[in-house]
Amino acid sequence: MNVRQFPASHALLTGTLTLIIVAVAAVNRGAPEGSGRVTTDTILDGVAAEMPPLDRVPPTPLQTATAPSSSARSDESSQSERVRSGDNLSVVFQRRRIPARELQRILDSGPLAKRLARLHPGDELTFVEGSEGELLRFAYAPTSFERLEFERVDDRFVAREIVEATDLVTVHGEAVIEHSLFDAGQRIDLDDRVTLALTNIFRWDIDFVLDIRSGDSFHVVFEERRHNGEPVEFRHILAAEFVNQGDSYRAVRYVDSAGRAEFYSPEGEAMRKRFLRAPVEFTRISSHFNLQRRHPLFKRSMPHRGIDYAAPVGTPVLAAGDGTVQVAGRNRANGNYVFLEHGDGFSTKYLHLSRFAGKPRRGKAVSQGDVIGYVGATGYATGPHLHYEFLVDGVHRNPRTVEMPKASPIPAQERQRFGESTAPLLALLDSDEPRIAAR
Repeated sequence: MNVRQFPASHALLTGTLTLIIVAVAAVNRGAPEGSGRVTTDTILDGVAAEMPPLDRVPPTPLQTATAPSSSARSDESSQSERVRSGDNLSVVFQRRRIPARELQRILDSGPLAKRLARLHPGDELTFVEGSEGELLRFAYAPTSFERLEFERVDDRFVAREIVEATDLVTVHGEAVIEHSLFDAGQRIDLDDRVTLALTNIFRWDIDFVLDIRSGDSFHVVFEERRHNGEPVEFRHILAAEFVNQGDSYRAVRYVDSAGRAEFYSPEGEAMRKRFLRAPVEFTRISSHFNLQRRHPLFKRSMPHRGIDYAAPVGTPVLAAGDGTVQVAGRNRANGNYVFLEHGDGFSTKYLHLSRFAGKPRRGKAVSQGDVIGYVGATGYATGPHLHYEFLVDGVHRNPRTVEMPKASPIPAQERQRFGESTAPLLALLDSDEPRIAAR
């Protein structure tokens, strides 16, 4: 459960330096703004770089974990404002009638300013102003343990990041499913992101829409970062077990010698298979694979050589496996469609799309999980759904029952390292460590 809060404000510049800053700022405030006004596009353009994990951020002179003092001068005022839906920094500064040149100076302060493009509704911003209304300091806390501060020095702002100490903790979660997987996770206060990550590990072996039954269970071991005892960041799953209809599936996270992280079975078989069983998040199967099906529109027996996955219009359709576009187009029966070739005699077809994702040109390479289109009801369709076909050597096979190609095992040169690295993680699944208790 992420808790957002601000630590105490930091120490102010005192003495002569402070008087100089106030005087200079007052002069700047009275100066004309000129043509350097900051717009919404100025702020959002090119500032979406991902922040690296906290344990990988090297310390710099502008990054410190020292908590600031709560002292403040009597001639300065500090006010906070919550980010509203639809806000960006330009909108907030305009609402507070702070000149656009001041915002531009903050944005010009260095790499830390790029993170100001990621404001979320409810985030709190702090403004410290002098007696003449000039902005002396601006602060933003992206998490409960981080604070970005921008302090005026002469006619510019200097940025620093304050990161409070956090703990990396291994957590066990275990539950029995009564109604749904997510309901079971919520009963033990498991973050939905952990539950989603769990489904992503086992989705090649388990259909989490059709295969889940009451009485199924799971045990997941994962890492999370905590601040003052409260979880603030889900890192990743280390090991997991899922029991579905009496069959047990286990997976363990392994980082190979090249630094790539993947999930494998205890025997070293990759959990990621060559093809997804279902290439769309569907609500139900509206028509099964049936070579004797009576067509709902033409009222006669017509083979149904695929599966119809009912889903809302606009639901992303994914490439079931790595491959290339064989053909993409539109006709009266199929509506918008994409056919993919995957090599070794495998091909897949996706029909009745509302639209394509990008331009699916013939020969274009796609990777498993890439969005190739969106669910629709084009062509001969009675409602929004994806018609999906799976072919082996040109012969249609039932996507839900066809034997998929075997998963790639751990390379021989990684075998010993894999065993040594994963044995302690697999042991966690059998350990008696304290677990999240079900309510």
